[in-house]
This record gives sequence, structure tokens and C-alpha cells, in this order.
Amino acid sequence: MNQATTPTMSSDNCAADSAQATSAWTSKRRDFLRMMGYGAGAAALGPMLAACGSSNAQSTTEALRAELVKDEAFWSSVQGMFVLNPQKTFMNIGTAGSMPTVVLDEFSSLNRAKAVDCLNGYSNLLDLRKAAAPGFGVDPDELAFSANTSSGMCHAILGIDWEPGDVVVTTNHEHGGGDTPLKIATNRYGIEVSRIPMPVGNNQTAATYVNLFDERIRALKAQGKRVRAMMWSSPTYKTGTMLPIADLMTVVKAHQLISIVDGAHLPGMMAYNYADLGMDFMSGAGHKWQCGPGSTGILVVRNKIRASNPLPLPKWYPIHTSSYSDLERTTNGTATYDIAATITSCGSVHTPMFASLVRACAMWDELGRKKVETYDLALSAYLKEKIVERWGIASLYAPKDDPKLVSALTSFNPFQNKDDVMNSQKSSQFVARMASDYPQGFQIRNSNFPVIGAAAEHYGVRLSTHLWHDATDVDLVVDAMWDLSKKMA
Repeated sequence: MNQATTPTMSSDNCAADSAQATSAWTSKRRDFLRMMGYGAGAAALGPMLAACGSSNAQSTTEALRAELVKDEAFWSSVQGMFVLNPQKTFMNIGTAGSMPTVVLDEFSSLNRAKAVDCLNGYSNLLDLRKAAAPGFGVDPDELAFSANTSSGMCHAILGIDWEPGDVVVTTNHEHGGGDTPLKIATNRYGIEVSRIPMPVGNNQTAATYVNLFDERIRALKAQGKRVRAMMWSSPTYKTGTMLPIADLMTVVKAHQLISIVDGAHLPGMMAYNYADLGMDFMSGAGHKWQCGPGSTGILVVRNKIRASNPLPLPKWYPIHTSSYSDLERTTNGTATYDIAATITSCGSVHTPMFASLVRACAMWDELGRKKVETYDLALSAYLKEKIVERWGIASLYAPKDDPKLVSALTSFNPFQNKDDVMNSQKSSQFVARMASDYPQGFQIRNSNFPVIGAAAEHYGVRLSTHLWHDATDVDLVVDAMWDLSKKMA
């Protein structure tokens, strides 16, 4: 929503937590939550439109738009929490978010207090970790603060006790934040990396990705390879496909592997309980969808045995720390030591930065993380349906119909001449002109990725939908992209 002044959100509009927020919704909003893929036996988006109260005559986009505007006053007040430039429409949260006013104020006051009393930052930030951990479903000893997603991926990957010949199975759509430490481990420890070509588009289901990983691991084992770990992005930053963590964890457990998730976009977008998911490592950003300061990240590390993952904890050594315990990690449900303290503590850390991140996390907890997630995904679903109406279903790189695969990132081919998507210069020109040629000043981005069977990499356009957007923003950006696609044909 492109407005400079909107009333600030009162505490009356905030629920104490996501459960309270959800229980306060109307029955139709709870049905919509299930429609978006939460609840037993959730089906694809289209067949569940009846849950929104839509008639046969009502299109998918009409039903989604009607659902989005039901809480318009609430979300307008949320949008008023931000200081975004009203001359621009920021739809690239996947690269960077915006700190809300109260977080900016806290950051400023804490920095000033630090300067006034020459305060040091020698701490493992336990008090802040205690405050943030419940929102992510873990204990404080399992939630560490890192510099960003890439930093967390380095902690996770380079701390494992690799042996020559160990194989990590991953995809060909990974970010450099994960690929770089894998390359270091390849050169330093002699590991091998096996990459699965990722299918794109709407013709995928969660089972597609489960089968791809399982079949690759079985094939490698049949060759006598020692598969040690799986690494994947949820969602992939290339296309916005949410590789399904819970489903892929069944493969991890079946083959007794270490699990490493590049979850750069998860904090602040998705309301996941990481203890229930059971991955060994999840590295996420604090400055993207969670709208904390730059140079902040959240690293979740499994540090005790739960039913969600009964496998032994992997042997792991810290790589960047002022604290070290040589104790063996637990073999039961009680942590031996605070592994997150080891990761977080490294000399004098900038405490105002992480305190401000935790303030942003508290705001999300107050709003209700499930409510934020559902709004983001509803906007994304509306955007995808509008794209399909104009460009056709084949234009989508991000799936829309399997709720396990959806995220608030939408990637598609905007060109009338479909082969133009392989022209990097033309794709970059499209992004630049969306900012310069339209009064809303749309800030979007593109990303390049291999497509199975394509003559060259595709440079798809990627949009992010978040708290400060509404259905009108989606309408306007789709109209502008359609207009530009015709001008560039």
C-alpha cells in the first residue's frame, strides 16, 4: 500500500499470539486459512474456493480479492507501522525488508545508550534468545543469532566433521550463501556435492521433490557412495518454490542424514515450528521478511532429541566463536550445553542490532505469525492468479496449486515473446523500467536459473508480497507489467 500516513496499529488490534489471533477470526477467515494449506487434508487452492463462500460465477481472483479486503482496516494500520517512501512500491522483500518505526526508534535509543556509557557487547545474548525462541517453536539453546543467512550457512556446513568422500545432495537452484561453504568443504575436506536439476512451474507437487531426493540418494548409494547430508532451500530464492521441509525430512530420516535448510525467507514470512520440523540446521535472515536490522540472522540448530527427529545429533564444531565446549552433545531430550550460545558469542557483538531484531520478532508474535503468513500467501496467490489470467499458467516458475509448495515469492516470465526470458539484458531492462516508467515506482528484481531442457538460463522476474501491500498494489503491478510486456514485445 503506497501511503505515507496511516494510523499506527493499536495494541487492541494485536493478538497475544498466533493461536489467539486465529481464534478471533471469522469462520470464513479460518476456512481461508485451511484453504491456504493448513489443517488436515488441505487440498489445492482452486478446489477450496468454496470455503471462502465464493459462488460458481465468482472467479478465483475475485474470491481471493474479496477475502483480502475483509481485514483491510487491520492491514492498513499494520502498513502504517513502516516509514517506506510513498513514491515507490517495494516488492523486493526477498532481498531486503524495512524496519518498522518502533524498531528504528529502539535501534536508535539503544545505540545512543551504548555510546553514552561505552557499553561493551560481550554476551551470548541469552535474554534476547529467550525472548525470540518461542516464536520459532524452539528452546533458547537452539536459537542462535548470526550475521545473516550466508553466515549461518557457513556455521552449519563448515562446522560438520566431514570426511573425504562424504556426499551432500542438494539442488541446482541454491544461493551462493550455501554453495560457497559447500565449495570450501569440497576443497578442504574432500566432500562431494550431487545436484538435482529442479523442475519449475505449476506442474509439481510435494511428492515430486521427495521422489527426486530419494531417487538420487538411492542411486548414489547403489554406486557405493556415502551420502551424509541433504541441503536445500525453502523456498528457493530463484523461483519462490517452497521445497516442503516436513516431506523432505521423511527422506532425511529414512536415509539417516544431516539436514541443512537455507531458510533465508522463512523468518517473518512463514509461521513454522522448527522443533516439530526437526531439521538439524535452518539458517534464516533477520533483515528480509522479519524486518529487523541489516547484518542479522537467525540460525536454528537441533540440540536435543525429539520425536520429530530421533536421529543422533551430528558432530559439529564452532567455526566463529569466543566460547567452546568439548562436551559430546546429548543423546536424549535434554541439551548437554547451549550450542546457540557458542554460535552467538564472538567477541563484543553489537547488542542494539540484535535487540532490535528481537523487537521486530515480538511485533510479529503480537500480530500472530500465522496471520502474517496467511496474509502474505493470500496476496501471493492473488498475484499468481492475476498473472495466469494475463500470461497463462505456463509463465509461472513458482507453483500455485499445491499448498505445500507456495511462498510469498512469485517468479514468472513476463515477456510476450517467451524466448526473451533468456535475454539477461532485456530482463534487467524490464526490472529497471518497472521502477522508472510507472508512477508507483515498482521495485522488483530478476533472478537467473537453469531450466530443464532450455537452451540457456532463464532470467525470470520475481516479486514479493508482504505486510505493506494490499490487493490494489497487486492490481497495479500486474497492469504495469502487462503494459510493459507489450511495449517490449
